[in-house]
Amino acid sequence: MDFALTDDQLALQQGARDLARSFPDDYWAERDAKGEFPWDFYRSFAEGGWLGIAIPTAYGGGGLGILEAALLLQEVSASGAGMNGCSTMHLTIFGLNTIVKHGSEQLRQEVLPRAADGSLHVCFGVTEPDAGTDTTSISTFARRTADGYRIRGRKVWITKAGDSQKMVLITRTTPRDDAHRTAGMTLFLVDLESPRVQLTPIPKMGRNAVASYEVVFDDLEVPESARIGNEGEGFRYLLDGLNPERILLAHEALGLGRAALERATRYAKERVVFDRPIGQNQGVAFPLAEAATRLDAAELMARQAAWRYDQGLPCGREANMAKWLCADAGFAAADQAIQAHGGMGYAREYHVERYFREARILRLAPVSQEMAMNYIAQHVLGLPKSY
Repeated sequence: MDFALTDDQLALQQGARDLARSFPDDYWAERDAKGEFPWDFYRSFAEGGWLGIAIPTAYGGGGLGILEAALLLQEVSASGAGMNGCSTMHLTIFGLNTIVKHGSEQLRQEVLPRAADGSLHVCFGVTEPDAGTDTTSISTFARRTADGYRIRGRKVWITKAGDSQKMVLITRTTPRDDAHRTAGMTLFLVDLESPRVQLTPIPKMGRNAVASYEVVFDDLEVPESARIGNEGEGFRYLLDGLNPERILLAHEALGLGRAALERATRYAKERVVFDRPIGQNQGVAFPLAEAATRLDAAELMARQAAWRYDQGLPCGREANMAKWLCADAGFAAADQAIQAHGGMGYAREYHVERYFREARILRLAPVSQEMAMNYIAQHVLGLPKSY
């Protein structure tokens, strides 16, 4: 069993680290406070060829695996960019996987090269107000027309919709049959720059440099060529994006935890109270040591999940466990970083409050901790389905 990264992976990791850390914490604090998309950061990574890291070389990408993409996003997050930095690009990495695997050659040629060079932004439309994580209960419907489909419905919590030209969208094309809940669902790549699409930003607690939206489709007409794969098989195709999503976001949670721990450790060495650095006190030192231990343990599961995906092996178990462990460890580290700073941890000056707000997202998205446990209970332990 070899846990070592290859020389190429180490070089990739260092390159991502160097570029990400050229954008300091104050840059991210300002983008977050103003709610401004970090365009100069995004363009720097686009120009460096990072955005297409997992897109096949035939379409202008790097042709690398989910492990390499995970290393990239972990370094971005650990630089202090956190979710504000990662969310500019992770949808390009996992969201387009459905087009790589199931899209027509026309769709691949239209989308993948432009996504790889950063000129095309694509978002991912799954969640709905009345469905949440129960994707089989979505009501957004694509009805057949003479020329294609007419789409009507609503999506919610759609990251980067306002900065995207297109969306990978899951719809129903036949009504849900309780006996076949996943049947009759179809994926499309749709244009968002249409008067038939209404976007409303959602005010939220954190990651404010990258907005989330409610998106309403009011009889949007799309051609048949916009369909990804076969009609009615969209749920199966969607699964090709869900495990990579969990794996990538697990690594982003690790990165945030590392960023928080780095700042807290530095503060614990420098802050002197009662004539000694506070890090000399076990009440401060032990929780930080525990946070490091939990992050290291969670990273092993995340690495295994990425490796299994890239080897074409089943990885639902590992992807869900990695997401749960990393989100938990990252949040715990961010929380302890605030505690180590005392009252100053609540101040924006030290940035750990921003890490805390962003780390909290990862216990909810892309799937809640509870839903990850549901998967593990049912599919790993063989317990009866609880929902």
